[in-house]
Amino acid sequence: MNAYWKQGNNGGNNLLLAYRTLGVVFGGLVTSPLYVYPSLHLKSPTEDDYLGIYSIMFWTLTLIGVVKYASIALKADDQGEGGTFALYSLLCRNLNIGILPSKCMDSNSKVSHSSGHEGAKDHSRLGKFFEKSIIARRVLLFIAMLGTCMLIGDGILTPAISVLSAMDGIRAPFPSVSKSLVEAISAAVLILLFLMQKFGTSRVSFLFSPIMGAWTITTPLVGIYSIVQHYPSIFKALSPHYIFHFFWRRGKDGWLLLGGTVLCITGSEALFADLGHFSRPSIQIAFFLTIYPSLVLTYAGQTAYLIKNPNDHDDGFYKFIPTPIYWPIFIIATSAAIVASQSLISATFSIIKQSVVLDYFPRVKVVHTSPSKEGEVYSPEINYILMILCVLVILIFGDGKDIGNAFGVVVSLVMLITTILLTLVMIMIWRTPPVLVALYFFVFFVMEGVYVSAVFTKFLEGGWIPFAISLILAFIMFGWFYGRQRKIEYELTHKISLDRLEQLLSDTGVQRVPGLCFFYTNIQDGLTPVLGHYIKNMKSLHKVTIFTTLSYLLVPKVAQHERIVVDKLGLKGVYGCVIQYGYADSLNLEGDDFVSLVTNSLQAYIQKDTDPEIEEEILDLEEARRSGVVHIRGKARFYTGKSCRWFDRIMLAFYEVLHSNCRTALPALGVPLPQRIEVGMLYEA
Repeated sequence: MNAYWKQGNNGGNNLLLAYRTLGVVFGGLVTSPLYVYPSLHLKSPTEDDYLGIYSIMFWTLTLIGVVKYASIALKADDQGEGGTFALYSLLCRNLNIGILPSKCMDSNSKVSHSSGHEGAKDHSRLGKFFEKSIIARRVLLFIAMLGTCMLIGDGILTPAISVLSAMDGIRAPFPSVSKSLVEAISAAVLILLFLMQKFGTSRVSFLFSPIMGAWTITTPLVGIYSIVQHYPSIFKALSPHYIFHFFWRRGKDGWLLLGGTVLCITGSEALFADLGHFSRPSIQIAFFLTIYPSLVLTYAGQTAYLIKNPNDHDDGFYKFIPTPIYWPIFIIATSAAIVASQSLISATFSIIKQSVVLDYFPRVKVVHTSPSKEGEVYSPEINYILMILCVLVILIFGDGKDIGNAFGVVVSLVMLITTILLTLVMIMIWRTPPVLVALYFFVFFVMEGVYVSAVFTKFLEGGWIPFAISLILAFIMFGWFYGRQRKIEYELTHKISLDRLEQLLSDTGVQRVPGLCFFYTNIQDGLTPVLGHYIKNMKSLHKVTIFTTLSYLLVPKVAQHERIVVDKLGLKGVYGCVIQYGYADSLNLEGDDFVSLVTNSLQAYIQKDTDPEIEEEILDLEEARRSGVVHIRGKARFYTGKSCRWFDRIMLAFYEVLHSNCRTALPALGVPLPQRIEVGMLYEA
């Protein structure tokens, strides 16, 4: 369980964390009034139109924000971690539906996988269906990948539309300012924001939370003033009657307008995805007491103003700000828009890290920016890619409406995917009564499905942007996944058994050379085929060899005392070691610390044995370490012969490109460069 979760057990810490969430979690959600009305393609709107639109936004915020995310989704955490992949891993961890053989849980695993929501061993009929059907499991994996890619796309579009919409306020008092200048200023602001990411979430939230606090307080106050001045009876629109009346009158046009109103709930996915950075109570406190009331009052004030000034919707935010406080609000709005970008950037880092350690994404550098809060991560490569894409979106698609169309696609699809995965969790893990599951699924799937159908009509008007981004990301994820799957399948088929290893070592030409060797293998039930290749060609093996497997389990955290599992493999000087990590754990260890941890664990294990040769084994281990430590890993490549299918040729060639340019796991263990040896081998596809 993450550090924040542990801290969040008393009221004082929860209130402090709730304050900090303002600067990280809710930025995208609470600043949505900046661009919702300007994104609507309204033609000659009437009072009834605005009342209907406000009613739609109110019930969207209430049902999706309050009921779905704040009340239900936050309970579907995977031991303190949230987001699309956390839901997927929660399902995989409780059911035998993982795809990669290396990721399947061993029934004899020494690691405990307790969870408050784990169901009984007798799985539901749906659970058994997923366990038996490889197609169903692949569809589930694809849905999880798509949700992940869309959320990353959200991390690109949120900064672009938030900052651009806020900066556009310069043009009202200064009409001579060109749109190109506003775009250039917005791009410069975003570059500075991304350069600040390396300082970590805690420092960022400490700096940004006061800004979001000011925004959360001032905008509803302006909203209340606008309500009193322009339309005091605005809250009659809370009746769902106005929604039905709106669609009855507007018909198809009303349905198309949903592509803009869906933006009122944008950023809600960060409420769930950023759970690893904070605690459930802190997020709920901040949402129920500040964010939700602030949005309801702000949208009410905007709508009240627009009812009296129906043609000002293109500048729906800044026009309803009273002139005497225009500039203070502009400064707060611009600052808040910058902060809004932070929530999805932080969520993107978390999602990427989850994908990397679960082996569904090429390894990138992941930096833990806090020594005490392991949920806080930063990836330099991902950060700069996001920065470049954000700037390109602003410079190429400077029109807020086009970006709004793209944003609507991302928001609605991510919500729909979360609904599907949550429904599966309810059925297969929580065992929720069927009536409640049906009610949940019907309400949210229909509601979000209608939103998705509306935003897809804007596909050619900017809606293709997130699809292009997601397609590229999904291709990378699938290419990596496919290559890893084929590699593990080959290794399992051609693995070296202990009997085969004994035969190789019994060869008189094979020498046992002095020293301690960590030989890395991806499989636990057997040894990597690279070992046989190495012994046959080098004619040697170190006197003490520890076959080491880095095992990423489908759990967020592995207890410290359960991380290193050692075993004797029955041959003199040959041992097995499994380093077990969850996707929220840090692998960053110093090389000497890593060696000490393993050797100390091995010594403790040997001493438990009743074998009379214990002292000799321990002396051999100490002597081998003094003689020198070496770390050997295989660097396998695929050989695609003439009999290989064209699909395999393309995907494996793409995997080789990704594998050649990604990081290895050894630097995370702090292994010094002079101690590393890579053994090349060709795997026949």
